[in-house]
Amino acid sequence: MPPEPLLEVRELRIHLLPHRDILRGVSFDIPTGTIVGLSGDSGSGKTTLALALLKLLPAAQYRVGGQVLLRGRDLLALDERALESVRGAEIAIIFQDPLLALNPVLRIRHQIAEILRAHHAEGDPGDLLALAGIAAPARILAAYPHELSGGERQRVTIAQALACRPALIVADEPFTSLDAPRVVELAALFRRLRDQFRTSFLLISHHPGVLAATADQLLVLRDGVVAQGEVHAR
Repeated sequence: MPPEPLLEVRELRIHLLPHRDILRGVSFDIPTGTIVGLSGDSGSGKTTLALALLKLLPAAQYRVGGQVLLRGRDLLALDERALESVRGAEIAIIFQDPLLALNPVLRIRHQIAEILRAHHAEGDPGDLLALAGIAAPARILAAYPHELSGGERQRVTIAQALACRPALIVADEPFTSLDAPRVVELAALFRRLRDQFRTSFLLISHHPGVLAATADQLLVLRDGVVAQGEVHAR
């Protein structure tokens, strides 16, 4: 039996005002416990697609149509108040630049604890950092973002995404600026989280070779549509 669909994207259309179509009817599924890789050239709309899934595109600049069904519920039809209980709790995002995603004036401990409080979730910031691959989290917890390396900041944003054990994590270019050994470690972490918690991922990268070695299924975004690859046997 094929895995149960977790996210179903149906005819997703994104128009950048006043006159540019970015997506022209994109459809794909992300099954439960599956890593789906999305590649495409720079400027093809990968990040825009990622933000649209969480309804994060500013309405003054974009017109979005179609459906984004998370366990059958259309996220695009929800108002902002309803989305607050979904973002982070059921679907989370890892942004491309972790330095910009983190608050520069708060220590890491407080930034992770803030997410737990916002969703009334139980958890320990140190345990979440360990889950994200930080072997000795005490120094990281006490640090400000500018005191960390790029790889450490990336692990912090992963810990934040894991805080509420969401069913789906959208990772936008998580391998950017990492050297080859760190890329291998991060890819292994995503696979381990998939296997341990049945977490699903939409893994966005412009490096198709990395995706081919990490993902269960590949998508390629080109000219506003996606082509679907084969599911790998793992």
